Amino acid sequence: MNETLSTIRNRRSIRTFNDKPVPRDLVEQIAEAGIWAASGKNGQAPIVLVVTNPDLVAKLREMNRTIGGWSEGFDPFYGGKTVLVVLAHKDVAPTYLYDGSLVLGNMMLAAESLGVGSIWIHRAKQEFDSDEGKAILAELGIEGDDLEGIGHCVLGYTDEPAKDVARKEGRIFWAE
Repeated sequence: MNETLSTIRNRRSIRTFNDKPVPRDLVEQIAEAGIWAASGKNGQAPIVLVVTNPDLVAKLREMNRTIGGWSEGFDPFYGGKTVLVVLAHKDVAPTYLYDGSLVLGNMMLAAESLGVGSIWIHRAKQEFDSDEGKAILAELGIEGDDLEGIGHCVLGYTDEPAKDVARKEGRIFWAE
């Protein structure tokens, strides 16, 4: 099996990150892989916000926890200290949501290929539709009234081995 197919098969969502930081050069490579994702009519609507500032990670974590309805103390980012938020300009292409999803997929595969764990966390739409989320973007100088949160790619390392999960049968159909 070639390296790309092996990476696809081995990637798993990590739900227990340790405290080891992901080096900046790896985070840069992962974010860069994201923006090389295919996009409808090459509109390149998605953007990636790399968050390593502990206070901002904590703020996003708490916003996400509240939106998700979890009890205080629950960590929807599973201890991850690096969060890549994918947002997309809705007015650029009607495919913005799919384009942003491809960005997240590329980043998770890139992370796996570099030995970094990842997980896709939802609720970015609700976070950045809120006044608090819009204020975060404005404070960072990220413009675009048409920006919609697509998802978070939380990065880090884990001490737990990935579980091999079999695929369900009967999910590929041929029309020859």
